[in-house]
Parts: sequence; C-alpha cells; structure tokens
Amino acid sequence: MLSEKELGLYARQLGLRSWGPAVQEKLKKSKVFVAGAGGLGSPVLLYLASVGVGHLTVCDPDVVDISNLNRQILHAFNSIGVSKVDSAKRSIQQLNPLVDVRTLNERITDKNSMDVIGNCDLIVDCLDNFETRYVVNRVSVERRIPMVHAGVSGFGGQLTFLQPPETPCLACFMDIKDKEETNYIVGATAGFIGSLQALEAVKYLAGFGPSLKNRVLFWDGLTMKFDTMNVKRNPRCGVCGTA
Repeated sequence: MLSEKELGLYARQLGLRSWGPAVQEKLKKSKVFVAGAGGLGSPVLLYLASVGVGHLTVCDPDVVDISNLNRQILHAFNSIGVSKVDSAKRSIQQLNPLVDVRTLNERITDKNSMDVIGNCDLIVDCLDNFETRYVVNRVSVERRIPMVHAGVSGFGGQLTFLQPPETPCLACFMDIKDKEETNYIVGATAGFIGSLQALEAVKYLAGFGPSLKNRVLFWDGLTMKFDTMNVKRNPRCGVCGTA
C-alpha cells in the first residue's frame, strides 16, 4: 500500500487515467540496473527515481571530473574527485529518499558481469564504450533480461528496446569498434536521449506500450528530425543466434 508521502509525491502521475495505485505499486517493486552514471545515466536515474522505481542499482567505475559537468547533471563541482556512484546516490536520495539505491564502483567485465548485474527486471545501457556494452548485452541475452540501449554523440543519438529472442540483441546490428575516441557532445543531447531512455523503461515496467522493439530511433538535434530503422535478428549472431 502506498503511504501518504508517496501519494503526495506521485500525485501528478497517479491522476493519469492509465496509471493509478496499481501501476505505482508495480514501479515500487521494480528492480532496474543502470550501467553508467554519466551523460545518459544522469537523466535516466533522476527520472526513474522521480517516477518511483523502487530499487535502482547504479554501476560505474569512474570518479567525477570537471569535464563531465557539461552533461552529467547528477554531479556538481563539489562532487569532483568523488566516485560517480556515490555522487549519483546522493543526488537521487535528495530527489527521492524513498528509493532504494545500490551502488557498484567497478567496471563490468566478462568475469564479474553475472554477479554485478544480478537479478533485475530491466537493464538500462548508459555506457560510453562498446566493449562493456557487449558484455552487458551478453548478460541480457543469457538471462533474458530486457535492455534499453542508447548512444549519443555531438548533437544526436539513438535509442532502442532489446528483448531477445523476441528482438535482435545489440550484436545483431552494431559492430564493435576497435578504438575508442573522445566523444564530443552537447550536454542537452545526452539529457534528451536519456530522458527518452527513462520513458521507454517506465513504459516497460508499468506495462504501457508500444515500445521500440525491433526498431532503432535516431534523433538529429540540429535539424530536430526523427528517423526510425527496423532491425531483425541475425540468425548467425554469435551472441543470440542460438537463443
């Protein structure tokens, strides 16, 4: 049952015709793993917390650097030098102390990925490198945990909802890059795509549709145009081909 504080905090969404206490209770019980507490992870974590997702796990091995602050709105000048997950938890709890926040200050690898991600209802990929994305993707496939993926650069970004074997996995349509380069980006780009990620996550957890299954959404912030590309499973995919 929702407390008086929760009824007040979530009043503006509880009033939606399709929402109500049952949906809010469902969100309260949900467990979401957020990989990355940077440009995408910032709006994702803040909006998932503000909507009342009850259990958030945030994983990031880095500390806050001054160059992060143009887009990583979880953090501030007084967080420079602090681990991103600790800074993230502080910001989340200031926004909504009713949310349970678990922090993991470590890099996700092939060796620890299953233990790190654990049992959750949804993975949100807010990472900034392809190597770790592919590790998380394999866990998503093997554990059959849905994943909301996004990527951003410059003035644009992309977004999709992955739920193998019903949909492709990330490896079906995205090739890993051998060399990671500095990703220059306008802060609002990460904020916009991260907000869409959060909305896609909330829709899944609450049972609202339709999602971006089998589609990749592209957004160009300079022209303010959206494009959508249909994607299919690759039967020869080395990750999900036998799923």
